[in-house]
Amino acid sequence: MPSPGPAETGKYPHGKTGLSRIAHTLLYSRDGFLAAFRSEAAFRQLLGLHGTLVVVACLLDVGPLARALMLAVCFISLLTELLNSAIEAVVDRISLERHPLSKRAKDMGSAAQTIALLMVGTVWASILLG
Repeated sequence: MPSPGPAETGKYPHGKTGLSRIAHTLLYSRDGFLAAFRSEAAFRQLLGLHGTLVVVACLLDVGPLARALMLAVCFISLLTELLNSAIEAVVDRISLERHPLSKRAKDMGSAAQTIALLMVGTVWASILLG
């Protein structure tokens, strides 16, 4: 008898458990990171910007909490860009036709990244300017 499908369980059968599942998750994450790096200019630009900021944050004479906050907002911005790129990929996969809902989804992803960058600027300015 076949195992129940996603309609019955709400889950897709993957057959991986324990350490195997963790290992495959790491491989999928690596693939996603490489895909973003290879295909998304905005991700590469942000990686360069935030890579520089991470180095600067480690060199600055600030307390550990301030440094952690400066690093965290950089990672949040990179995370937001990965999600934005994923949204764009899914929308483009569905259809390349112009559609108001597609535009809305892409614009919202862009707005999320803008907010993340504003957060980076605000946190860094607050810490550096006192």
